[in-house]
Amino acid sequence: MNPLPLQGVKVLDVCQVMAGPYACMLLGDLGADVIKVEPPGGGDQTRGSMGFKMKGPDSMGFLNMNRNKRSIALNLKSKAGRDVLVQLARDADILIENYRPGAMKRLGLGYDDLKAINPKLVYTSISGFGQTGPWADRPGFDLMAQAMSGVMSVTGYPGGPPVKAGVPVADIGCALFAVYATLAAYIGAKGSGQGQYVDASLFDSAIAFSIWDTCDWWGTGKPPQPLGTSNKMTAPYQAMRSSDGYFVMGANNQKLWQLLCNVIGRLDLLADERFTTISLRLQHRAELEVELEKTFALQPKDYWVDTLLAAGIPAGPILTYPEAFESEHGKARQMRMEIDHPIEGKVPNIGFPVKLGGTPAQVRRHPPLLGEHRAEILSQLGLNAAQQAELEQQGAFAV
Repeated sequence: MNPLPLQGVKVLDVCQVMAGPYACMLLGDLGADVIKVEPPGGGDQTRGSMGFKMKGPDSMGFLNMNRNKRSIALNLKSKAGRDVLVQLARDADILIENYRPGAMKRLGLGYDDLKAINPKLVYTSISGFGQTGPWADRPGFDLMAQAMSGVMSVTGYPGGPPVKAGVPVADIGCALFAVYATLAAYIGAKGSGQGQYVDASLFDSAIAFSIWDTCDWWGTGKPPQPLGTSNKMTAPYQAMRSSDGYFVMGANNQKLWQLLCNVIGRLDLLADERFTTISLRLQHRAELEVELEKTFALQPKDYWVDTLLAAGIPAGPILTYPEAFESEHGKARQMRMEIDHPIEGKVPNIGFPVKLGGTPAQVRRHPPLLGEHRAEILSQLGLNAAQQAELEQQGAFAV
């Protein structure tokens, strides 16, 4: 098998919870040597999260965001712990951290500090609101980013209470943007010998997802509003009620609209002056939904999904997560995999989200136990057992 594309790339994961650890795991999946630097005691906060217990101390969430990493616990409040991180950074390619803005700098571990000893280092900071601006010092989590970026203003149904997206779009979106920027900076450093600082935030990332909504506002001057499952660019394109529940469908251009009316036997809608163009259908979205559901209510959802798909009209069922993972397609795409763990045994993990034909991502390491690789990592720094013991006495590895 060909070597993975990031083999030989050394990454320091100085992160907790979601966006940072997830970004570092993606790099590890593609071959990077990811060293997870955790606080002593409990380690990454996510180890103890989720409200239910596994066999060991680590949560299922931690186990799904930290494969392909090695762990060392360092007390960065101690000089000895900081010295170890500095040594690790001397030959690192990438450092990703998600402490509050300014925290690493106050410890003497900011970009300028580490750049002085390693000019090629790409140093990525992930935060709620970025390193600059009046909100920079605020604690930032996915919920706050969704609320303050505008995402929650368009989520849910008209007139309803505030609703966040069901999945952490700001966290995962920031992780993805951070990875693409970090790899771009790394590629640049390979040629120039000069790394750079990357400032990624949940707030910026959530806004970056708002293309349709923001363009609607810029084009009309009206702030966009929540539309439930509908789409502000076209109609019908939403969930529809059948005789036994909801399904989704989209006749999102004129050709598909005409085809839909023919397939469901509603030629009267083609002549209805409220629905003759996309613009008119958007203006009369509520009336359009009522008319279509008069027909959709006559048959079960599976009938309509099969009928529309057979005619070439996009449609699909609304699945639960168990149904999605256990579907024939979910299995074919290998979206659930199992990895070996020294305490848990076989642990389910979400499958790799992209598939590389020549160098497919691999699970090379189980999610690490807290501090599991300390001796191995320190030995690679050239520290013998006596030197490691001295660091321990100096408080490098404990609170």
